[in-house]
Amino acid sequence: MRIFDRFEFRNKTATKPCLQGMAAAALALCIMLFQTLTLNAQIMDKNSIIAEGATLELLGDGFRFTEGPAPDENGNVYFTDQPNNTIVKWNHSTGELSVFMDEAGRSNGMFFDHDGNLVTCADMDNELWSISMDGEVTVLADNYGGDLLNGPNDLWIRPDGGIYFTDPLYKRNYWERDPEMQQDGEHVYYLEPGTNRYFRVDEDLVKPNGIIGTPDGKKLYVADIGDNKTYVYDINPDGTLSNRKLFCELGSDGMTIDNKGNVYLTGRGVTVFDRNGEKIAHIPIDKGWTANICFAGPDRDMLFITAMDAVFGIKMNVRGVY
Repeated sequence: MRIFDRFEFRNKTATKPCLQGMAAAALALCIMLFQTLTLNAQIMDKNSIIAEGATLELLGDGFRFTEGPAPDENGNVYFTDQPNNTIVKWNHSTGELSVFMDEAGRSNGMFFDHDGNLVTCADMDNELWSISMDGEVTVLADNYGGDLLNGPNDLWIRPDGGIYFTDPLYKRNYWERDPEMQQDGEHVYYLEPGTNRYFRVDEDLVKPNGIIGTPDGKKLYVADIGDNKTYVYDINPDGTLSNRKLFCELGSDGMTIDNKGNVYLTGRGVTVFDRNGEKIAHIPIDKGWTANICFAGPDRDMLFITAMDAVFGIKMNVRGVY
């Protein structure tokens, strides 16, 4: 792993006269305070899920587009800088950012399996990958019915190892394939644990994107960002879904869930709904788009947020379940 050059560059600033340095430091402090006030001015939190006095903290920037955060067992977070085709690791104890993997298949949504492998939606060739911690790649899925997948986007792994993933179409300028729809629609799939068998579990969505399930493996949430809705399903033992219900009138790019059953959606900042679908919190992010979220740290008490060229964190009263 290598540390980003930009961080090394920041340590190479030239020595300046004392007064000029003091003025620069004062200006930097004013800018930082202004940014903090701007980021936190409009936070809404009805149920006190955010830690008292907590503010949104910039953890890193200078990327092109951040996505797919996934915590490992120690609470470090791996996320993607998709246009730069890299997977980045954030160290929870030091705050250090380093490159875990170059040539990362343009990975998008990610999730760790029970064996410590990083499962990713590898958008370069429309595949689902499993990446070991030494960088070995295993392709789990790459077509359906003999045709390429549209482009796996996000995934969730249920307790027995079965994988649900969404397959919308977002045309990429780096594709060498035909950029048009490869399947007969944009669907949700289920990959059976320990096999290469997968099948569709919902064919009646406009553009499925974010996806997350409950830790007991009984409920699945799927965001239809194309119809600005999120649905909740019952999960059956064989992987099929039933009893689809509208959860909330809001779509989402990424999703996570906490130990109170609250569901977190992204897009225009982070919006949180309780288990009954009532909006209980909103965290604005001063970026054009908030892509994805997870809980970080050994206690899963920091909400880790990817947004455009940056990543943020905020301390929480609730805990993540993954």
